[in-house]
Formats: sequence, structure tokens, C-alpha cells
Amino acid sequence: MARKSNLFTSESVSEGHPDKVADQISDAILDAFLANDAKLGISDNSAVNTRLGCETLVTTNKVVIAGEGRGQAPLFMKYASHQFVGQNEWVVNRELMTEIARGVIKEIGYDQVGFSFNGADVEVLLHGQSADIAAGVDAKQGEEGAGDQGMMFGFACTESEVYEKGSFMPAPIYFSHKILKVLSEARRSGKLGDLLPDAKSQVTIRYEDGRAVGCDKVVVSTQHKGSNGKGRDYTPEMVRDLIGDAVTSCLPKGWMPKSGSDFLVNPTGNFVVGGPDGDCGLTGRKIIVDTYGGYAPHGGGAFSGKDPTKVDRSAAYAARYLAKNVVAAGLAERCMIQVAYAIGRPEPMSLLVDTQGTSKDGAELDAELEKVLAELFPLRPTNIRRVLQLNRPIYKRTAAYGHFGRQPDADGGFSWEKTDLADRIKKAIG
Repeated sequence: MARKSNLFTSESVSEGHPDKVADQISDAILDAFLANDAKLGISDNSAVNTRLGCETLVTTNKVVIAGEGRGQAPLFMKYASHQFVGQNEWVVNRELMTEIARGVIKEIGYDQVGFSFNGADVEVLLHGQSADIAAGVDAKQGEEGAGDQGMMFGFACTESEVYEKGSFMPAPIYFSHKILKVLSEARRSGKLGDLLPDAKSQVTIRYEDGRAVGCDKVVVSTQHKGSNGKGRDYTPEMVRDLIGDAVTSCLPKGWMPKSGSDFLVNPTGNFVVGGPDGDCGLTGRKIIVDTYGGYAPHGGGAFSGKDPTKVDRSAAYAARYLAKNVVAAGLAERCMIQVAYAIGRPEPMSLLVDTQGTSKDGAELDAELEKVLAELFPLRPTNIRRVLQLNRPIYKRTAAYGHFGRQPDADGGFSWEKTDLADRIKKAIG
């Protein structure tokens, strides 16, 4: 039974947050590999298409790119080893990887003394994929095995539908993302030109009888220019006044906290030194920001830098797709889906559907949905990848402001956000 009243808080981080800088570099490299496949005419079921697990670390004027993968020239190049006669090894094109990393940093807006697209040292340690992993994942009789073991979750709810049709996201993470996106747009346009790329938000939503009815607290920490004899010496109060209208515009009318203690801005004081110069960033360290803000479970696997044979990513997208279509079909107000895999095996180990008491038929509908969804959308990695068309360069855009709750793009980006399965689910349930 739902509590009569409660608070729930979620956070988001901007594209300039150190962990998100790392995520975007990893996904930009993945996009380059997938675009190269398309340019070379490599089909999505080829034995030589991209495999990539790319991790990035960023710190003061340093970028380290590591991981393993498989790809074609000019990104990967084969050479004859001098140590083992007749054996070929794959090496990465470090110059291209460096160029991609610098391009991401420049686009985000970092050209500071401690972290600059121009001055940062980029070290590339990517290497060829393990033959043992490849043997378990590559297609056998037309079906790929899962790229790893683990469990993945998908979730959707109706909370944000009043504010953005088709988002189907929990309100706390929805508004946390929205605040930072609006501030980023204002920074880039010059309207709030004294803001710098690194920022975080946190929104606390008040619930009554399980429904979001207001905003209790908002926290925003945003990097800004310092004086250094060249500009204004901002205090937290001045930054609060600077961004107040933009933050207010992101929330429903009457929801913006009025009290200074309920709208906190840069609580520690100055926020001039930021980004990777202020804190080390790593790929995959913001998995709750990437998903549902803690409102729904997370299996623990990160997304960025992983090609779609890795079910940490693709199966989480598929679970979101199915959960969203169940809710879009009007069968429930909330839907949570769990799917689990064993490495090298195409069939999932388990599938769970939980409408969390928001459907009229309860557990009976949940059990029926488990059968229907498995028939309408088999959760084998090959089927997920092909139906959602995941072998395309669509991933860098996912690496900031969440992988879910976005609108599908014309070029196939965010294909898992479509609701094109809703009518078929509804018809199958009857």
C-alpha cells in the first residue's frame, strides 16, 4: 500500500560534468566505429562488424582511453607481429582516437587552463578484443550470445506525461534533467555566458497518494567564471539570482520553492575550478543519472562505450522499450521489467514484468504480459539489435541528460523510446 505522503529526490549532471565528459568521449569513439562499418558496407550480422568496450578517464589536462575492441581500418589496423611468426594483431589508430576526444571536449566548451581541448594530453590504450569473449558472442546459427551475464531493468510511468507527452519518466529525474538542459542552452547561447560547462542539479518531489503534487527542494551547483581581474566575482547569492528565472521556467507553475533554504545554489561557495580539473571523471560512473534517478532498480552495468552486443546496454534499452509500450497501451500507470542473461547464451535466463499494483488485473496481467512480450519482442541480443536498429552511430547523444525519456530522432536515435508496439500489446492482451 502506497504511503499517504512522501518525498523523493533525484539528481542529474550536465554534459560538462567530469564523468559525463568521459561518457561522451567513449560513445563518440563507438559512433566512429559504427559509422566506419556503414561506410565500408559491413552488415550488422557480419563476422567483422564492430565490437567495443571503451573506457575513458579524464583529469587535469589528461585523457586516458582504454578498453578492447574489434573494427576495421582506419580505426583499427592489422599488423604482423614480430614475436609470433604468422600471427596478426590489431592495433588502434591513436591519432584518430585523439582527434575524436579533442573534438568532444571542444564541443562541450572546455578551453580552460586546467582542462582544454587543445592542451590536454590524450593517451590511447585500446587494444584488440579477447578471442575468448569473441567466441562466446559472435553469431552461431544466426544468433549472437549475450556479451556478458547480468540483469537489466526497464521502467516507465505516467508521471511526466502532463509536462511532456511521450516521456513516461518519473518526475524527479525528469525535472533534474530539464533544469540542466535549459541552463546549458542559456550558457551556449550567451544568455548566461558567465556559466561554465560543469553543473549538477537535484530535485525533491512531494507525493500525495502516490502522485507527484509539488517540488519541495531544488539544489543547483553550477561552475561559473571567476574574477581574476577580468570579470565579476560571483557569490552563491549572485549565481542564484542569475539562474533563478531559468530554473523556475523548468517547473510547473507554483512548484518553485520560494525559500532560500529550499532553493540552494552552489552550497559550498565558489565553483570556479570545475570539470576534470576539479574532479576526476570516469566512464560509467553516473548510471543512476543515466536511467531513472533511483526511482526504479538498476542492474549495475553501465552503458557508454559499449557496442550493442553488450546486453548491459541493449537489453536495458529493450526493457525500457517494452515497459514504455505497456504503459503507453494504457494497461498500467507504471511498469518495471527485469531481464537476465548468461554470457554467450542468446536466450534470456528470466523475464519479470511488474506493473506495481497500477493495473486493474494485477498479478494476473503481469504473468500474461511476460508471455505476450516474449512473443512480440524476443529478447535475444540479435533480435534486440536488429529491431531497434542499434548498429548505427547514435550513441554520443545519449551520454548526457539520460538515455530514457527522450524523443525518438528521425535518424533512428532513441529508437527504444518509440511506442509503436503499444497497439499490438493491447490487442494481444485483449
